[in-house]
Amino acid sequence: MDKNSKLYKTRQKYLSHPLQGLGAHLLYWFFAVMPIDMASNFAGRLMRTVGPKMGQTKKARNNLTHAFPEKSAGEIEEIVADMWENLGRSAGEIPHLHKLQPGGPRIEIVGLENGLALKNDDKPGLFFTGHIGNWEVSMCIATVLEMDMMSVYRAPDNPWVDNLFLRARKTFRGELVQKGLDGARKLTRCLKDGGHACMLVDQKMSDGIAVPFFGRDAMTATALAQFALKYDAPIVPVRVERLGGAYFRMTFYPAMPFTRTGNRRADIANIMTDVNAIMENWIRERPAQWLWPHKRWPN
Repeated sequence: MDKNSKLYKTRQKYLSHPLQGLGAHLLYWFFAVMPIDMASNFAGRLMRTVGPKMGQTKKARNNLTHAFPEKSAGEIEEIVADMWENLGRSAGEIPHLHKLQPGGPRIEIVGLENGLALKNDDKPGLFFTGHIGNWEVSMCIATVLEMDMMSVYRAPDNPWVDNLFLRARKTFRGELVQKGLDGARKLTRCLKDGGHACMLVDQKMSDGIAVPFFGRDAMTATALAQFALKYDAPIVPVRVERLGGAYFRMTFYPAMPFTRTGNRRADIANIMTDVNAIMENWIRERPAQWLWPHKRWPN
């Protein structure tokens, strides 16, 4: 590591990260003192106003234009504004995640039998979802099924912010596992012992494989398919939708069918192609509830 890199790392550790963490903690407690509906509404209106003026909007607009070439410029701008509102609402709801009880008035559960089918089949099982609606709600899948489960997540670069998310998620059942080598080892042991895990599968993975997504190849993580094939684990898609305000629907779909052809590389590609197709269908139905500023596709 050169001198400039060391200086950057030092500034990040002792200056920028603590300052960002302080800001995040202040916002967290600002929304925490509000009722959940007030926090969701306030943060949503704020981001609907501020978000479209932010630099990330250019990436979101470009991605939307490629994904929906049939939509007018006005329709794209409306989706962009709705997307920022959804992200704002999701942020305002973070301190109130413990109030979002599955099966209660705020989270409707659909297709529960599809999830429960993996509970007592004496096999490991996998669930996948994406950054749709308020994806933090998907952390309660284990609670819904009353099942011990590992939830794999990508930790923020800032450890102060990561600690804040861990605080918000502390009431969720199961074990949170960071993406990475150590997380992969834990997940391997879990599935080898017949356990269950949930993954978010819609993020770019530079060392993944190119899989079609909205008509363009997107680098896609293969861990879900690899584990499914290795441990003969059923894969259940789980969708979280925002129905309006701080109200959601969690839908468990039937397990995905997949076959082994003897060509492991082709089997992995086939599974992840089906996974991306499912995600794409969900996003097409509610495009404003997905993370369009994400660098999902190559430039």
